[in-house]
Amino acid sequence: MPRSVNHVASRNRRKKILKSTKGYYGARKNVWTVAKNTWEKGLTYAYRDRKNKKRNFRSLWIQRINAAARANGMSYSRLMGALHKNNIEINRKVLADLAMNHPDAFKAIVDKVK
Repeated sequence: MPRSVNHVASRNRRKKILKSTKGYYGARKNVWTVAKNTWEKGLTYAYRDRKNKKRNFRSLWIQRINAAARANGMSYSRLMGALHKNNIEINRKVLADLAMNHPDAFKAIVDKVK
C-alpha cells in the first residue's frame, strides 16, 4: 500500500509562514528553512520587546516627572515620597502626562504635597 502524506496541510502550513515573512531580505522571504528560522526568531524578539516596551515607557515617565518636579523646586524621589505619604494615588503615566501637557495641574499637585 502506498504511503499517504497530507500534502495539502503541510503546504498550507508552509505557505502561512512564507506569507508572514513577505518583505524580508534575500532568502529569508522564500527559502523555507531560512524563513522559518527568522520567523521564529522574530516571535522571540516580539515577546521580549513587549516586556522591554513597558520598561522603557516607565523610565521615560520617570524622566519627565523628574524634569517637571525640578522645575517646581522638588526632586523626583521627594515628590514620589510625599505623594505616598499624603495618600495621593496617582500613577507615573498620568503624572508624566500632566507634567507634559498640563503643567498648571502638575504644579498644583506639587504645591499640595509640599
